Amino acid sequence: MPSACPAVRSTLAASLIGLACAGSPALAQNPCAARNPCAPRTTNPCAGKNPCAAKNPCAAKNPCAAAAKIDAKLVTRPKGTRLADGDRAVLVAEGKRLWADTKLSTNGLSCASCHTANAGFAASFAQPYPHYVQMADQQGGFKRIALDEMVQFCLVVPMATKPMAWGSKELAALTAYTGVVQASFKPNPCAAKNPCAAKNPCAAKNPCAAKR
Repeated sequence: MPSACPAVRSTLAASLIGLACAGSPALAQNPCAARNPCAPRTTNPCAGKNPCAAKNPCAAKNPCAAAAKIDAKLVTRPKGTRLADGDRAVLVAEGKRLWADTKLSTNGLSCASCHTANAGFAASFAQPYPHYVQMADQQGGFKRIALDEMVQFCLVVPMATKPMAWGSKELAALTAYTGVVQASFKPNPCAAKNPCAAKNPCAAKNPCAAKR
């Protein structure tokens, strides 16, 4: 009997070790799992709030997302027309007011909804108009677009409303103020690497953004 005890003890020990490992998936599958630098981390306070994540509450509402193409004639300035004249300071002041006016749209948006603090602009916004704008190309077929036409485009597409009369003071004012905004715009050198850049009108609401 004593000679059989070591074999029994060895078998019993192996069985106990097997049971212990079976009860711990991490140990049974990957002994390095706890140290895996790519393993999910639950300590990131911003992880669930990432505005670019699949759970982004603003994603479905993105007014700049790809949509059906529009009739380019709607936002193309007719030949022989020009913007209304007026005192530039007055036009800029009125344009600034209209920039934040949600009543211009049918969906509660204003120009400021997408562009507060110069957010939502592509780097090309800094270039003199007319120039190429991806959204205008994708949805209107424009290879180059003028500033007043881009204002009209934003009214029709993101803001889902009708274009303004070409000779109206309102269009002249919005165009004048947009020119002021453009002059203050500085392209973000990292924007081209950000998959969510210039596509997310909720970017300014990012709860993980740096707070001043």
